[in-house]
Amino acid sequence: MINVDKTNPAWVVTLNRPDKANALTEQMLIDLRDTARDAKDARGLILTGEGKVFSAGADLDAARAGLATSPLWEELSGALADLPCMSITALNGTLAGGAMGMALACDMRISVANAKFFYPVMKLGYLPQPSDPIRMRNLIGAARTKMILMGGQKILADEALSFGLIDRIVDPADLLEHAHALIADSAAANPEHCAGIKGMIGAH
Repeated sequence: MINVDKTNPAWVVTLNRPDKANALTEQMLIDLRDTARDAKDARGLILTGEGKVFSAGADLDAARAGLATSPLWEELSGALADLPCMSITALNGTLAGGAMGMALACDMRISVANAKFFYPVMKLGYLPQPSDPIRMRNLIGAARTKMILMGGQKILADEALSFGLIDRIVDPADLLEHAHALIADSAAANPEHCAGIKGMIGAH
């Protein structure tokens, strides 16, 4: 349910459970975490999804069975945030729930125009993973983070762009091509140079 393409300078990691809106199971989180850890020697990493939705978050049955509070979410976002190479989430559609964490941990987020963004932890009665509110606040500020996490608001792509939650809106046909173009200079550079500049910019 996770595809990894290493044929380009930047690895492309694709969530491939489109019949379930790419809802994340425990095994998918393990595979994503392990891939992110293995990507320390990659020249770049692009996360995307199959179908019309990037990810609906946790699989509901798995969430009720304990996945909603699993440490795997933090392990995944931590592994992505620790990458020395450049990372981009190419959002082919809506981003919801715990899947927000992996996108927030990447260096950039680009999105199709019809995507929606929401994180319904208030309604579902779960706390977000600890790093997610911090990363979201660093991107969009405290009030807008509260709007999403406490107010339960669904944010459309144009508003997400104005907030700074995403960095560009891209035509669906050009989504992966645009992600590869954004990452090209970094992927072609000396890895230590890339890691050095990323370190100077600071944590995200």
